[in-house]
Amino acid sequence: MIFFNVEIKFKCPDIDKVKTILKSRNADFIGTDHQIDTYFKVYQGRLKLREGNIENHLIYYEREDIEGPKKSNVILYKTTPDSPLKGILSNSLGILVVVDKKREIYFIENVKFHIDTIKDLGTFVEIEAIDTDGNIGEEMLRDQCSFYCNLFNISQEELLAFSYSDMLLNKRGVSLKHSK
Repeated sequence: MIFFNVEIKFKCPDIDKVKTILKSRNADFIGTDHQIDTYFKVYQGRLKLREGNIENHLIYYEREDIEGPKKSNVILYKTTPDSPLKGILSNSLGILVVVDKKREIYFIENVKFHIDTIKDLGTFVEIEAIDTDGNIGEEMLRDQCSFYCNLFNISQEELLAFSYSDMLLNKRGVSLKHSK
């Protein structure tokens, strides 16, 4: 599946507040997933294998590292928990970093909310406004992200520029170099 989204991420010390707001908006709670995202060394973009009890995908994406809403071009390939992909990719490309997280997943229409607890980093919220068929458009996706930022009372300054993988690499003193 090929699609694009606009996403935002912020550190969230009060996830109960976010959950209360999502429930008040009748968000669909999909479940809690323990996900292991293994990022591989690639020349361009990012390639990760997500292994969870709800979501299992090989994900390739390109996204700028900027604060605020970010557009991502995504290619998603459904896998199975027993897939040999991890071994193949580890041996052929090498592992860049592994992100271990507990993720609560919610949806309101085309907008996906992640309440994440990341091992060694803390708690965060990601908001992804998703356009799977090109009918919504980037401007509307950005408007949706802005709407939820306002609803959660999050300022532009609180939005994060980097992915969890980048934050973990930075914490370990590894240079953050990605092709754009």
